[in-house]
Amino acid sequence: MQLDLLNIDELTQLRQLISSSQNVVVIGHKAPDGDAIGSCLAWAEYLRTQGKKATVVVPDAYPDFLCWMPGTEKIVRHDKHPEKVQKAFTEADTIFCLDFGETSRIEDAEPLLVNSQANIVVIDHHIGPNIPAALTISLPEACSTAELVFRLINQLGGFEAMDYKQAAPIYCGMMTDTGGFTYNSTRPEIYQIIGLLLTKKIDKDKIYRQVFNNYSHWAIRLRGYIMNQKLNYIDDLHCAYYSVSRQDMLNYHFIKGDMEGLVNEPLRIKGVKLSISLREDDRRDNTILVSLRSVDDFPCNKMAADFFNGGGHLNASGGKLNCSLAEAEEITRKAIKAYEALLR
Repeated sequence: MQLDLLNIDELTQLRQLISSSQNVVVIGHKAPDGDAIGSCLAWAEYLRTQGKKATVVVPDAYPDFLCWMPGTEKIVRHDKHPEKVQKAFTEADTIFCLDFGETSRIEDAEPLLVNSQANIVVIDHHIGPNIPAALTISLPEACSTAELVFRLINQLGGFEAMDYKQAAPIYCGMMTDTGGFTYNSTRPEIYQIIGLLLTKKIDKDKIYRQVFNNYSHWAIRLRGYIMNQKLNYIDDLHCAYYSVSRQDMLNYHFIKGDMEGLVNEPLRIKGVKLSISLREDDRRDNTILVSLRSVDDFPCNKMAADFFNGGGHLNASGGKLNCSLAEAEEITRKAIKAYEALLR
């Protein structure tokens, strides 16, 4: 099975960009998830094996359950250390943008990228990346950006030397962006890659436990409360949605990551095609974070674009609303009504 990602010209260009660079920045998107963190850590570690100084940058915090990954202690957060991030961008020969295709996805760090004189390389699996770049590596059908990172390292001849510090983050990125390989994960190449990663002595069962079975008791109580008290289930339209207020989060001592993956839970209800999560941003007033998940051919990405200022993949998308939680619920009901024919 063919795992090569680039044609000869693209591969040559990537090799030249790497070889001509000494200082490199690898940056992921705001509110980084397992794929953003995993792919950034693995790619930066590969670049270090090539003799490069690679700095991993993220705009803000990531969930505690990702802190076990090797290299997280070297990540520089822009919201905490803006001067260090600015210095890294100023010194960079090449900037690798991983798991995002729009400069707005790094929010307050956006001017550093837009104004940089460095070469920019985009590695992303979302539809339609539009960052001006020397090289854009895009494959929307890929399960994750971590998959692309593996395929690039492999095509560059780095698989034999790959160690745990690259393999574990790659597996974590692939696993988390597919909900433990339960969606967007039917392509045979995914399992070929998993088989190759297992030769690097990763413990996939332990990685699963470290990510999915690593919550505080408050997080479990919060998740139970939401499913019990906040879930709106619309039987005849085969969908569900819930909303989480800032007060809900305060009541249950919320920390980042406590609701990770919860939007998938209503999909366990027999016949449900669509699940929508609405959550007040715990740092910005009148900002609602929206997550959408679906099964089969229901187009989450189209609904996200039509109603929630967002987009993403067919079965997993996101968006953002600038309004109150009550207004967001009203918009959600309108979105469900608009897609009634597909939901029935």
